[in-house]
Amino acid sequence: MSESSVQGIKTVLHPVSDLAKAKGVYAALLGVEPQVDDSYYVGFEVAGQHIGLVPGGGPQAMTAPVAYWHVPDIEAKLAEVTAAGGVVKEPAHDVGGGRVVATVTDPDGNVLGLLQDR
Repeated sequence: MSESSVQGIKTVLHPVSDLAKAKGVYAALLGVEPQVDDSYYVGFEVAGQHIGLVPGGGPQAMTAPVAYWHVPDIEAKLAEVTAAGGVVKEPAHDVGGGRVVATVTDPDGNVLGLLQDR
C-alpha cells in the first residue's frame, strides 16, 4: 500500500470570526493558555495536539475546521492521495519553522490537511 504512513491527526485549525472571544472559549475548554498568541493566529498545545484559531479563515479562506494528518513525506502522500482521486486545494508550502502544509479535497469536497515537520 503506502510507504508514506500517517502519524495521526495532531493539528486542527478552526476559522473564527472573533479571535478574542474564541481564544477565551478554547482556553476554558482546553484548560491552558495559548502557546502562540498573535493577531493572525492563536495556537494551543494540549494532550499531544495543536489546536489553532485562524481569524476570518486566514489566507486559505477556511470555512470549516480542517484536521491535519501528520506525515513523514508530504509530497509522497500528496501523490498517493491525488492518484486515488483527491484534488489538491492548497499545494505544499512552508509556513515557517520547518513546517510544510497542504490541503486536498476528497470526492465529496471535504478538505483534508497534510502536515510535515522538517
